[in-house]
Amino acid sequence: MTHRIDYAKASPEGYKAFGGVYVSLLKCSLPQELVNLVYLRVSQINGCAYCIDMHSRDLLKQGLAVDKLVLVPVWHDAGEVFSARERVALAWAETVTRVAETGVPDADYEAAAAEFSEKELADLTYAIGLMNAFNRFGIAFHTTPAAAKA
Repeated sequence: MTHRIDYAKASPEGYKAFGGVYVSLLKCSLPQELVNLVYLRVSQINGCAYCIDMHSRDLLKQGLAVDKLVLVPVWHDAGEVFSARERVALAWAETVTRVAETGVPDADYEAAAAEFSEKELADLTYAIGLMNAFNRFGIAFHTTPAAAKA
């Protein structure tokens, strides 16, 4: 697969705007590991090799156990490997990412709203939306994962 364009260089203003959302999420009250788990799961759903590679590496650098990392795609069946809060965040990430299929049912919203404050849920949804956008850039422009560059 040949890299198409460097979208950050082609449109630095747009990239900077997305970067502003990313920076605000770094400052939010959600644990960075939780946000990175969500980034990874969204990227897995969308099939973005670049983002899967990046967020897997980020999680490993943060100290996430490999045993937990490899179970992210099947978190539903991983039992207590994921905390209740992580399971709710991953479920929310899945339903919001698949919005065209799910319509984000009331039950999904209610489960997320029971676990997260309004601000946390808004920030979590910003994170999901941001990663969905970055996945589309990575896939559309064939951004090369670090593992493929090595």
